[in-house]
Formats: sequence, C-alpha cells, structure tokens
Amino acid sequence: MKKLYSLTLEQKEDAKHGETFFPVQKYMTHLDREYPVVTTHWHEEAELTMLTKGNCLYQVDLVDYKVKEGDILFVPPLFLHAISVEAEEEILSETYVFHMNFLGGNATDICSTRYLTPVMNQEFSMPCLITKEHPAYVSLEKIFRQITSLYDQEVFGYELALKSLFLQAMFLLLQYSRKNVSSDARASSEKLKNVLDYIERHYGEAISVSDLASLCYFSEYHFMRFFKKHMSMTCVEYVNNLRLEKAVELFEQGETSILEVSLSVGFRNLSYFHRAFKKKYHMTPLSFIKELRQL
Repeated sequence: MKKLYSLTLEQKEDAKHGETFFPVQKYMTHLDREYPVVTTHWHEEAELTMLTKGNCLYQVDLVDYKVKEGDILFVPPLFLHAISVEAEEEILSETYVFHMNFLGGNATDICSTRYLTPVMNQEFSMPCLITKEHPAYVSLEKIFRQITSLYDQEVFGYELALKSLFLQAMFLLLQYSRKNVSSDARASSEKLKNVLDYIERHYGEAISVSDLASLCYFSEYHFMRFFKKHMSMTCVEYVNNLRLEKAVELFEQGETSILEVSLSVGFRNLSYFHRAFKKKYHMTPLSFIKELRQL
C-alpha cells in the first residue's frame, strides 16, 4: 500500500514525488488558522487538485485564483504556486502530482513532440482553475473521481488506467489552451524562481538583501517591493521561515544540539532562534525535541 502524504509548509520543489518508474503521488492537504499557507514553491511535475472543503486563495505563476469547494486546479510543470487561507477558514484538498514523462513526455512520438513537450516547456497557456461553470468541469470531475478510486484500490493494471486518465485530463485542458507569448509575468516568475532557488541552496549562510536583489538586477528597494508583492511576506521573513523548517527536519532526523542546529540552518544568535521557533511552532526547541522522543 502506498504511503499517503500531506502537502504541508515544508513541501519544497526538490521533494521526490512518487517513484522513479511510477512518478505519481497523492497528497491530502489540510490548512487552517494554525497552518494557513503552503509557501511558494515549484517542481518538475504537474499537479491536479480538487478542493474538497472550504475556500482559499491559490497563486499560480504569480496569478491569484479564488478557489471554492469543488473547484479543480491544474498546475503545469515548473510553475510557481502557493496556497493560503483566511484566518477563520479551513480547507481540505486532494492533489495528484505527476511527471509528464509518465505520460510519455520523454518519448519521440507525435503526442510528445506536439503536446506534452510543449506543455513541459511552458509553450501553452493552460487553464489553471476549472470551476463548476467551466465547460470542461463535468468531464474533468469524472476523470478525477476515477483517478481517486484507482489510486486507492490499486487493482491489477491500475497504473495503465491512471496513465490513460491523466492523458484524458491533458486532452481536455488543451482544448482550452493557447500558445504562449513572452510576457512580463513570465520574466517576473523566472526572477522569483532564481531568488528562491538561491535561498534554498544558501539558507545556512549569511544572505543579504543586496545579494538577492543582484540576482534580479533590481535595486534593494525595488527588490523588497517585488518580493513582498509576490510572496506576501518580506524576504527576511521567508528566509527565517525556511531556516526554521530546516531546523525541524534536523530535529526529526535525531539532532539534539539546539546550538548546532541553530548555526547549521543560518541562525547566528541562539536567543533569536529560540524566539523565532516558539513564535512559529508555539513551543521551544527543547519542548519540540522532548515531544519527538515521546512519539
């Protein structure tokens, strides 16, 4: 039986989705006032999601979408995306993350060269939000329900059926797509990816606003406004948030020295690390370690 994953704050673009020969993974996501966001990230795989409870805000490729219960979302490969909920809101969603190579994106036939590879290369502008009013909704919802049933039951040959269902979903979405043209939004998306990738690789080191601004060829002032606009937080808040998530990963892996963990993830001031950790997780690092030992 496959392990069921939860798409939470620490889900980053370098995560492995599924297995090498079956790159498909199901995620159940729960967001509420305690955990109100999935921070901006991206990966090589595409995503197909149904919101099963509540309302939320999805940001896909720097475009905001107000999503209601029952809506379906498609996130193309390599697109930046994030989720957030209002203070009193609670959402549940079901997501399938799949690599286009599973559908034949790395083949040399007409399906790959004419459709799948262009999707992977972002040559098509695909519909991201499919509401109940969308002409493709009824068919896409039926496909989604079939994917859920097959993925959970694992009947003999279910991988073949899942492959065909994801291809059907792509066929439907392509009927409402158009050829992409270069735009300012695409350029902004690439700049933001470069910044987030740099932070991911250097979070353990000292990172200055100047360093990040230079990646975008922006002034510091312009960069700070740019980052806050698209990330809904300052770059300092984002870096600290990532460092805290990395600290939690180290604690979960068995590290017990709070000082060493603090230094390894980029916090040079231990008392500041304590305050930030308690603010985010509502407990001290020591209390967190003790709770892990009890599991």
